[in-house]
Amino acid sequence: MDIHQILEHLPHRYPFLLVDRVVEVEPGKSIHAYKNVTINEPFFQGHFPHHPVMPGVLIMEALAQAAGILSFKTMGEMPSDDSVFYFVGIDNARFKKPVLPGDQLHLHVDIERQMRGIWKYKAVAKVDGEIAAEANLMCAKRDIAK
Repeated sequence: MDIHQILEHLPHRYPFLLVDRVVEVEPGKSIHAYKNVTINEPFFQGHFPHHPVMPGVLIMEALAQAAGILSFKTMGEMPSDDSVFYFVGIDNARFKKPVLPGDQLHLHVDIERQMRGIWKYKAVAKVDGEIAAEANLMCAKRDIAK
């Protein structure tokens, strides 16, 4: 999936869109996507000016966005103004390697289970084949009250 297809499958926009390309997606199973990390990212101005490092919470968000694409593809739906996919849990998060400007952050997400609108995933972010971060994520689709 290129950036135009990603924009159709996620409600996020700049500066919070953290998926640049989807390499492979198998609905109901897994996704492999990536984020090109550049020095132009707005968070590098303050995290840290003398040694820029991608914040761990944004690595988790990038994994959650990849999970969102996988979930929408699995459901055969697109995002709408009537609902939202909330990030509702992170368990067993581990950060093993700093993500720096110039890195390509590979996002690997597998669906572990889906029940009553709650999705559970195993997520791993890698740089150059090495694990940078990993976690078990939970997301939930909820209707928006209008």
